[in-house]
Amino acid sequence: MFAVIKTGGKQYRVAAKDLITIAKLDAQPGESVTFGEVLMFTNDNGTQLGGPTVQGVTVAGEVVEQTRGPKVIAFKKRRRQNSKRKRGHRQDFTVVRITEILTGGARPAQAAPVETEAPTAAEAAPGAEAAAAAPDDAVAKKPRAPRKKKAESGEPTAE
Repeated sequence: MFAVIKTGGKQYRVAAKDLITIAKLDAQPGESVTFGEVLMFTNDNGTQLGGPTVQGVTVAGEVVEQTRGPKVIAFKKRRRQNSKRKRGHRQDFTVVRITEILTGGARPAQAAPVETEAPTAAEAAPGAEAAAAAPDDAVAKKPRAPRKKKAESGEPTAE
């Protein structure tokens, strides 16, 4: 079973457990995403073509990571004009693992929430609530030593 989806102005042929690299989506790693623009769907019963999309079919996926493509250098030089321009570019991408293709208007299964890697300062030390509540700039800083003035010599300057 596979489907053809459209996202980011491009079309992708996807099946369950596929890993695809698409144009950047506003989602964090571990979040679920749903693609509703399914252009074609094929299973054991046959093929459904959309006009323009197939009704009742969605594709669910999970964001694996946000990444960037290779650096592309655009270098332009105009000969004998002492003119050149160098410009670099890296495209932002999102890597998505397709979890399932849903038919009949079914909803995707909710993914488990992503846990934080380290406990916050208030959770780590029970007596640290007061320190965690105070902003960094409110913490008393050690006063700076006064600057030393340049010693003025009694010698006249040569002018």
